Amino acid sequence: MSSLVSPLPRVTFKSKPEDFRVDEIFAYEPAGAGEHVYVHFEKTDLTTDEAVRRIARATGANQREVGVAGMKDRRGVTSQQISLFLPERQHPDLAKILDMNVDGVRVLSVKRHGNKLRTGHLLGNRFAITLRDVPRSRMPAIVAALDEAGRVGVPNAYGRQRFGRDDDNDKRALAWLRGDEPGPRDPKKRRFMFSALQSRAFNEVLAARVSDGTFATPIDGDLLCVHRSGGIFTSENLEEEQARARALEICPSGPMPGAKMKDPSGAALALERAVTTRVFGEGFDFIRTASLGEGARRPLRMLVSELRTEQDGGADREESGELRVYFVLPKGAYATTVLATAVDAAEPYDHESQLESASDAQEPDERAGNTKV
Repeated sequence: MSSLVSPLPRVTFKSKPEDFRVDEIFAYEPAGAGEHVYVHFEKTDLTTDEAVRRIARATGANQREVGVAGMKDRRGVTSQQISLFLPERQHPDLAKILDMNVDGVRVLSVKRHGNKLRTGHLLGNRFAITLRDVPRSRMPAIVAALDEAGRVGVPNAYGRQRFGRDDDNDKRALAWLRGDEPGPRDPKKRRFMFSALQSRAFNEVLAARVSDGTFATPIDGDLLCVHRSGGIFTSENLEEEQARARALEICPSGPMPGAKMKDPSGAALALERAVTTRVFGEGFDFIRTASLGEGARRPLRMLVSELRTEQDGGADREESGELRVYFVLPKGAYATTVLATAVDAAEPYDHESQLESASDAQEPDERAGNTKV
C-alpha cells in the first residue's frame, strides 16, 4: 500500500525465532495480593496455547481458569503475561513458579493479583524484527517507506495469515454457514473461520477507502475511533474531525460485521452495506452467528510508534544485507501490515499458530456511545 517502494522486494522473514521478537506491553501491573498469580514469561518457538498447557501442568493450575490477554506468534521469541488461579492457602510459595523448569519457556516474574487476566487487557506489543536478504539497492527506499509508516500510520489491514494457506477460510466459512458443506467441530476453529469472513469484509471496506483516499479521513456518517483510547463516537462536524484526523488523534472505523456491531450512517453506511452484502450474501442472519462473533468496530488506520531502523555494516560489494526494524503497535494490530508497506515479507503459513488468533477477532472494543475522548 506504499507508493515509495514498487514493486515490493522479497526478503527473508522469520528464518529463525530470534529474527522476530515481541514483548507484550501490560495494561497494568499486578497488585501483589489475590487468588490469581500473574506469570510473565518468555517463550521460544511455541504457540501461546502450548506454553499455557506446559505452565499449567508444571504448576498444577486448571488450564480452563488461565487468563490470557493476547496471543503471540509461534515462530519467534515472545514475552507475555498470563494469570493462573492459585489461591495462596494452597500455593503459598511463588518462588517455585519462578524457578520451575518448563521446556521452551523462561519465567521472568510472578506476582499475585485479585482478578483473572482477560482478553484485551494489554496496551500493545513491542517488536524487534530482523529482515534478511534485503537488496542493498532498494534499502534507501525501504527505509523511507518504513519511516513514512512511523510518521502517518498505515492502513490497518488483516494480514494474509488470517485467511489461511489457500486464502479461502472466509469462503469455507460461508459454505458451512449456508449448509453447503460440514463445518469444523472444534468451536475455536469455527470462531476462527467466521472471523476470517468478518475480516474479509473489513479488508474490502478498507481497500475501497484506501482507493478513494479516505481510509484516514472522516466522511459523512462515519463512526470515528479515538487512537489513544479506542473510544468510538459518531461524526458530527466533518471539518473539525478531519483536522483531528490529520493531527493523528482520530480515524474512521470499519466493520467486523455481527449482531451487536454499531452501524454508521450516510455515505459510510452505504459503502459498508454494499461490501457486507457482497461478502456475506443478501439477508445474512447475524443473530444466528452471534456465538461465533458478535461484531465490533476496528480502526481503519493503525498508528506505528517508536519506529526506527538499523542497517548492517556489510561490505559494499554485497548485493543484500540485513535490516532491523523496531516499533510499537496497539493491541490487535499486525506487524506484517507495517512491513508490507515496504517489503514482501510474507511469513510461512502456520496452521496451529493461526488458529490462536481467533480470539483476537473481537478484540477491539466497541464503545458505542457519542462520548468524544
